[in-house]
Amino acid sequence: MNFDLALLLVVLSALTGMIWLIDKIAFAPNRIKRAQSIDDISALSEAEKKARVQEALREPVLTEYARSFFPVLVLILIFRSFIAEPFKIPSGSMMPTLLVGDFILVNKFAYGLRLPVLNNRIVEIGEPQRGDVVVFRYPGFQCERDGKPIRSGNPCFEAYAPVPKQDYIKRIVGLPGDEITYRNKIIYVNGQEIPQTYVGPYIGPSENGRNLSEAQVKDEMLSAEAHRMMTMPHDSGHEGTWRVPEASYFVMGDNRDSSADSRYWGFVPEANLVGRAIVIWMNWDNSIDYHRIGTVIK
Repeated sequence: MNFDLALLLVVLSALTGMIWLIDKIAFAPNRIKRAQSIDDISALSEAEKKARVQEALREPVLTEYARSFFPVLVLILIFRSFIAEPFKIPSGSMMPTLLVGDFILVNKFAYGLRLPVLNNRIVEIGEPQRGDVVVFRYPGFQCERDGKPIRSGNPCFEAYAPVPKQDYIKRIVGLPGDEITYRNKIIYVNGQEIPQTYVGPYIGPSENGRNLSEAQVKDEMLSAEAHRMMTMPHDSGHEGTWRVPEASYFVMGDNRDSSADSRYWGFVPEANLVGRAIVIWMNWDNSIDYHRIGTVIK
């Protein structure tokens, strides 16, 4: 998303809470006093007293809205900050695992509880594992090859400069301290080749009109559980060797020949992690694909 929804929720929660609190302390007591004085007028009938008391106790419209929206905003903020957050897949970089139009749910406490907006981890729960599909805040462009930064003017920079304010989703390939090599469409972690098994040709939706008829789908074993990825036989891809710094991660898209990832712009700091993608709860790309609803993300 191109705006900070967490910041908006924090501001609105604080604003509505402050309006409600100020009214409770400064103005509500005066309304109660006026209502009590009306109730003491013996010349008024019970019906007139009731009507006037209700009118005296009536909150200003702004306070009424603030009181109504404050708990709702706080609950939404707590849920999306500490429990789960929905995201929509905007590109085909994670095909065949995730398709354009997939709406996914991200576990926000998988790697610890973080303060909204500041993103500081306040409670440690777990650490990212190799093979996890993660959502993260784009860390800043730092196009690299063989561990050395490549500046503007290079085709890598021109073709793969991401949108700075957009959340990204990729798969963790390298953990802190790992040496990652990508060569001939094969990943090597600390010199060990990651096994791949050919599954078959890709059958499914295209990627923004791109011809995927030659795409090859494979099972890859980054962890104990295999996941699907795909490559194009005639695309060379971006090869090289990278050493992952401390408190950082090397990430790649499952659509290996169509993914702007750590091969191009560098590493993802631990502080930029948003959470782990866990399930597809909806797919909408011109129409609903009911077969993808409830799919667990591997």
